[in-house]
Amino acid sequence: MSRYRDPLTKDLFSWQPPKVGVGYSDDVIGRGRLDNRIARLIAQALRDARDDGLSRADVARRMTGFLGRTISEAMLNKWSSEGSEDHRIPLDAFIGLVHATEVRDLLGFVPGEFGLTVIESEYAELIEERLLDDHIEELQARKQALAARRKIRR
Repeated sequence: MSRYRDPLTKDLFSWQPPKVGVGYSDDVIGRGRLDNRIARLIAQALRDARDDGLSRADVARRMTGFLGRTISEAMLNKWSSEGSEDHRIPLDAFIGLVHATEVRDLLGFVPGEFGLTVIESEYAELIEERLLDDHIEELQARKQALAARRKIRR
């Protein structure tokens, strides 16, 4: 006998915390040489943009407008190909790609190479507040320890 489930009642176990860090997971980027990982990253961002209705030609057009120089669809194809060793994306074009596609997950790659995480700015104050709370707790514990030592000496 199947149980009737009320569609208006929320499932308490389906909640997922919001994504705080920006970036693709390791299974998207993969392993191997740095240039291959960058190509896979660009290819994934272009697929994500396509899923949002933005073709490579549209991305190239937006990048051209943003950078003030011509970016062709063929350039995007080469930058996203692991087999194209002579064509690597320049930093300004990488920034233009993020701007054109609005795929912020691209931004997490470079800091991730150094063990850092890019977070949405809305979480920065929350993190700072938590760090201040931790510092206050540490100071209070030190103050209590000093007071306890002072009482022992009396």
